[in-house]
Amino acid sequence: MKTTVKDIMVPVDQYPCIPDTLNIGDAVIEMTVQIRMRDKGMQFPRVALVFDDDFNDLRGMLRRRDIMRGLEPRFLMTGSLDYARKLFEIDVDPNLSELSYDKMRKGMRKRAKRLVKEVMRPIRATIGHDDHVIHAMCAMVDQDTSLLPVLDNSNVVGVVRSVDVMREIALVL
Repeated sequence: MKTTVKDIMVPVDQYPCIPDTLNIGDAVIEMTVQIRMRDKGMQFPRVALVFDDDFNDLRGMLRRRDIMRGLEPRFLMTGSLDYARKLFEIDVDPNLSELSYDKMRKGMRKRAKRLVKEVMRPIRATIGHDDHVIHAMCAMVDQDTSLLPVLDNSNVVGVVRSVDVMREIALVL
């Protein structure tokens, strides 16, 4: 397997990218629009790259779980749940969210106004476009991530996803 990352990466202009100043609700809309424009059969992306407003500086990544965490009702959030357990030794039932659908929806819409930069994940690792696919595999395992931004001379040129790496591994096995 002599494949390099540039051989299997998704070019950055074909991958969801959003500014860190978007709010969560607008980020969801933008991610959906970007995917629909590119490929009608594509599902909502697992991760979007987050840049500054000029799309020059990579700031982080926004996963679907980060979006959901940002929209989660306060009483279900991990921190407050741990605190509740310590105080009362109880488990908060997520089904309680269904007690007042309208109130929950209103709260979710309010939390959707939070900025992406409040819930995004920092970039823990990047990879060079000329790096070998095995290097990408090792970096993904080491950093416990399924996506690596691909750099060429400090510029983001694409992303390599774990699914892309696995396709290459399957060819060798």
